[in-house]
Amino acid sequence: MLEHIHLLATVTILGVLEQAYFFLQVISARRVFGISPPKISGPPEFERIFRAQVNSSEYFPIFLALLWQAGLFFHQGLAAALGLLYLCARYCYFTGYRTSSSERLAPIYMSSGVLWILLVASALGILHFLITHYVGLNIIQLLTS
Repeated sequence: MLEHIHLLATVTILGVLEQAYFFLQVISARRVFGISPPKISGPPEFERIFRAQVNSSEYFPIFLALLWQAGLFFHQGLAAALGLLYLCARYCYFTGYRTSSSERLAPIYMSSGVLWILLVASALGILHFLITHYVGLNIIQLLTS
């Protein structure tokens, strides 16, 4: 069983570490700019870092759900590769947003695109499973024979 999920688990841990890094960046920015919780406003530099972290954590559950569904129902290797691409795009988003709000755009489009691909892979995998399991029709065997 573990050989079917080890890549997904690895990407998940990397994602959690990335989220922790983003949280630490907000803590550091709070210290640099003297902004104590629960305040969320301050200089634009702080607000961009804060907003990048919040936005990344808002999308993280969606990413995890799609990563695991695509990996379990479609293909673990493809899902893991897309997961790494997503994490890279999110890191670029975070660092770009820190610099300027316009620098976040290309990475956010990339990470959104990856989520859409994971969604399609998940839906196709689940649909194939349901048709095979409940209808008894294996579409992949039909297409390859």
